[in-house]
Amino acid sequence: MPGRLLRGLWQRWRRYKYRFVPWIALNLSHNPRTLRYVPEESKDKVISDEEVLGTLLKVFQALFVNDFNKQSDILTVFPEPVKAKYQDLLSVQHPGVKQLEYRHQQQNTFTPEEILYKTLGFSVTRAPSTLISAGKGVFVNKGLVPKGAVVSMYPGTVYQKYEPIFFQSIGNPFIFRCLDGVLIDGNDKGISKVVYRSCNGRDQLGPLKMSDSTWLTSEIHNPLAVGQYVNNCSNDRAANVCYQEFDVPAVFPIELKQYLPNIAYSYDKQSPLRCVILVALRDIKQGEELFSNYYTIVS
Repeated sequence: MPGRLLRGLWQRWRRYKYRFVPWIALNLSHNPRTLRYVPEESKDKVISDEEVLGTLLKVFQALFVNDFNKQSDILTVFPEPVKAKYQDLLSVQHPGVKQLEYRHQQQNTFTPEEILYKTLGFSVTRAPSTLISAGKGVFVNKGLVPKGAVVSMYPGTVYQKYEPIFFQSIGNPFIFRCLDGVLIDGNDKGISKVVYRSCNGRDQLGPLKMSDSTWLTSEIHNPLAVGQYVNNCSNDRAANVCYQEFDVPAVFPIELKQYLPNIAYSYDKQSPLRCVILVALRDIKQGEELFSNYYTIVS
């Protein structure tokens, strides 16, 4: 019995250590490829914020149009110019189809993964990692990810450094620390899941959702929201993606916020919503697993 318990604990540790920051820090000297050196905080950008925003808008608009038949409640609260914009996008993707007719064409809608592939030329999915005992990982299951592309997002509740996260952090390998101390809890189970759902319901304005909670389920509406399952690189697996922080601008279309997989722990109108995206460091082929450097050091 004690032997079985010890084996179980050892197996859990072997999975957990790839996301355990102190272990990663102690092993940096053995694996310099896990270290990303950033001379200045302002230079911690692989691609510009404008490129990140453009990619997210492109994907989210495609998802919105694909779900057009489910957006009727949302569209009723918007002015005519906004409705016309999406009607135009719909007519481009489905020439000759009117809005009322499209609502009855369920067979013509695509899965979120298919929309991602049609929009960016690749799709990603969760699957058992190629690292021994590392649990789940994220793979390119279709297409080619070009260098500099936004390949996924790190979902979760966003905590300012002064906000309470002690109980959520116990045994939680999915807490990401940003350069300025902001934390993102990407755990889709337990108390973390309850907190996210609560904040998501708090911020909803009638039919308008301010964030996406489907990443907590098996049916994800935003196919990019799998970044918390990207494992750290190892001695023989170099990083092919890296993390980059992105603050959602005030001009972000309110109708597309339903696809943002992040939400603030405390309601704050002043601070922009922090998101973390993963950017490809090189071309990544179909079938490859994503590996990231978890540690960023600022001098």
